[in-house]
Amino acid sequence: MNGGLLVAGTTSDAGKSVVTAGICRWLVRQGVKVAPFKAQNMSLNSFVTREGAEIGRAQAMQAQACRIEPTALMNPVLLKPGGEQSSQVVLLGRPVGELSARGYHGGRQQKLLGTVLDCLAELRGTYDVVICEGAGSPAEINLRRTDIVNMAVARGARLPVLIVGDIDRGGVFASFFGTLALLSREDQELVAGFLVNKFRGDVSLLEPGLDMLHGLTGRRTFGVLPFRHGLGIDEEDGLGVPPLERSREWGRVSLRGAVRESAVAPPVGEEILRVAVCAVPLMSNFTDVDALAAEPGVVVRFVDRPEELSDADLVVVPGTRGTVRALRWLRERGLAEALERRAREGRPVLGICGGFQVLGEHIEDEVESRAGHVDGLGLLPVRVRFAREKTLARPEGEALGERVEGYEIHHGVAEVTGGEPFLDGCRSGAVWGTHWHGSLESDGFRRAFLREVAAAAGRRFVPAADTSFAALREEQLDRLGDLIEQHTDTDALWRLIESGAPRGLPFIPPGAPA
Repeated sequence: MNGGLLVAGTTSDAGKSVVTAGICRWLVRQGVKVAPFKAQNMSLNSFVTREGAEIGRAQAMQAQACRIEPTALMNPVLLKPGGEQSSQVVLLGRPVGELSARGYHGGRQQKLLGTVLDCLAELRGTYDVVICEGAGSPAEINLRRTDIVNMAVARGARLPVLIVGDIDRGGVFASFFGTLALLSREDQELVAGFLVNKFRGDVSLLEPGLDMLHGLTGRRTFGVLPFRHGLGIDEEDGLGVPPLERSREWGRVSLRGAVRESAVAPPVGEEILRVAVCAVPLMSNFTDVDALAAEPGVVVRFVDRPEELSDADLVVVPGTRGTVRALRWLRERGLAEALERRAREGRPVLGICGGFQVLGEHIEDEVESRAGHVDGLGLLPVRVRFAREKTLARPEGEALGERVEGYEIHHGVAEVTGGEPFLDGCRSGAVWGTHWHGSLESDGFRRAFLREVAAAAGRRFVPAADTSFAALREEQLDRLGDLIEQHTDTDALWRLIESGAPRGLPFIPPGAPA
């Protein structure tokens, strides 16, 4: 067969990524060979495939839901914001330049539609089913001319469309109707129906509204998914708020996507371990700390004030798309001084990627910020020079007597001049630094690292001996598959994937120009 579906949404964060992953896991459990696809992703939360291509982490996790290796075909265009007005464009896993929003939407984006459809066609030639994810809302009529991720994909591949709405926000019926009514006639012909997400309460109370929606649009609702905590996957990040608030939002997304519920499991030892993550601007790959949040007795929080570091047993300075900007932010907020004080006192600090670079002695940057020579915090014997070519790698190695796997995404090249070796970075006293994202997902290494942190912090904390991050991820993806299987009309959903949108669906005015 050659089935497919586009999961669109009434808004950003309506649940498209989660629903796409859930449908993928449901299908693969039925023996279907399935792959995910998102034509264009805007995110600083990215991943490196086995062939060394950079894609959005959401598509990597959706590939895991399909039980396949992710490839660049699954996310051909990735936009990595470097500020409020510009982004790095990553095409087929490789950066091809920086563009302003006006420059991208003004011509470059539309030229990529052929590449996008070619990637989708290649996936459809390999897999029985491809489940595509849209971006934002398909009813962004100001962007329709240059769209390459929503209805343009549906039209180009003749895919049926399912619109997801987040009822927890309120106004879901108006959002469903309004989204449909702002689409052109040819686009409306592909919209088969709706899926309600994050419903709390008795579904029977919702049914009169669903019946009315069907009467108004001629389209059915394929399911009502209940609200569940801790069901996010490694999602995209939002861009509609200032840097500090955006960092807080990213922290919320990460912890919502953590494999455990928000309540911390009881510690195995006598005490808990507190982890503070500096919410730097343009924070990237914040999901690095999800593996810590999965550990019983580990409390992870995102912070932006120096006093919030005082009771932390470990401070993490995470990755960032703006290393020099993050360094300036740390100094302006007094966090740099607090980190320096921790280092003098022998209290643990971990820098990852951009956070590792910040902890070094100095930075030469003529690429990312073009700031030239900038003094770092001087907590690690490291000198960083930004190269124009990005390092994309999947390293493996050993640290603290344990095997470690990770992935690298950075322009900064680190010259380590002292300290103890640590994952191609170094350690000096209680300060560690590495370019390796994802290293804490290696269970043995994570436990060894937490034992070191607990000893340095003087905490009677003991890592659990049986926490498997990979197994917890699998459980999470199975829960998403269960939601689809238990709360949607799967027979109708299968017919939609196999046969496309029903013919003769009514047009809802006013529509949009074709």
